[in-house]
Amino acid sequence: MAKILHLAFEHEWAAAKAAGAYRMSTRGVSLDDGATFIHASRPEQVGGTANRFYADVEEPLLLLVIDTERLVSALCDEDVDGRGTTFPHIYGPLNLDAVVDVLAYERGPDGRWPELAAQAVS
Repeated sequence: MAKILHLAFEHEWAAAKAAGAYRMSTRGVSLDDGATFIHASRPEQVGGTANRFYADVEEPLLLLVIDTERLVSALCDEDVDGRGTTFPHIYGPLNLDAVVDVLAYERGPDGRWPELAAQAVS
């Protein structure tokens, strides 16, 4: 079972559970706003993503642990910046039963979002 991660705010995850599907693409943008996919990361990419796009966020985040075999929407690995590094993208809503765990994600003692190893979500 392959697992990918999505960074989420607690209130967004609560809204998704109430609505029956998760529709946030990335920070502040949803599929309802015209985004075409939900951004995700492999475990070793999460720290870099969080430190780049959530550097100013003070509140703890959640890591939605997604079992890719349970996804209803299409999953594609894509090179977003032309540098040869691919990220997983979910093209459509995230079905809640594909989320197999929700982990608290907090800054480390140095003030940065921590790096994760693949084993952290296995």
